[in-house]
Amino acid sequence: MKIRFAMMALAATNLACASAALAAPARKAAPARVAPAPVPVPDVATVALVTDQGTIVVELDGKHAPISVGNFLHYVDAKRYDGMTFYRAMHLEWGQQPNGLLQGGIRDAAKLFKPVAHEPTSQTGILHKAGTLSLARLAPGTATSDFSILLSDMPGLDADPANADPDRQLGYAAFGHVVAGMDVVRKIWDMPISPTMGDGAMRGQMLAQPVKVITARRVANQTPAPTPAPAPAPTTTP
Repeated sequence: MKIRFAMMALAATNLACASAALAAPARKAAPARVAPAPVPVPDVATVALVTDQGTIVVELDGKHAPISVGNFLHYVDAKRYDGMTFYRAMHLEWGQQPNGLLQGGIRDAAKLFKPVAHEPTSQTGILHKAGTLSLARLAPGTATSDFSILLSDMPGLDADPANADPDRQLGYAAFGHVVAGMDVVRKIWDMPISPTMGDGAMRGQMLAQPVKVITARRVANQTPAPTPAPAPAPTTTP
């Protein structure tokens, strides 16, 4: 991917590491996948990811990214995210700090549902900002359970229709954002990295001790209560 920064010489080195920023990890051949059952997708859905390091609450934009949100909720409702891990912390050394992303998903291929169609940011309008959730994938249309949470703005992950690279034209599928628990995201992202684990661009980005998600459940939407109207002033009779 190409991200425009003034310090182009430094960026060129780091862009090679970020080129597979949201790539899904390679897995052994999986058995036939089960097609997902229809999942009603609300305009807004809130999910609490309870990890062994704390709780992360995410808000999903089903109005603008119904396919990606429906996919995420299918894994939640089937309780297949219970026991998943955050296993990758990509650290970029240039630009704003912290800079990079935290990635997680299901490591057992037998638990994966059928891949879902790609929803580019040019279609949804949901951009890759700090706290954004985005589906990991190889080619567009291969996303399953894996997703990332961004620690920083990463506009290079957005769709770029003018780019000569067909893959970059479509970018990655953003579908929600963290509403509580970014301190937990940062805590996990800051945990020790293995210097040897991971293949290809992911080598040196894998957490030495992956962090387990104990449960992933829908919760009531985090909507602030309306402010009550002020009581009318008392009146007096002359």
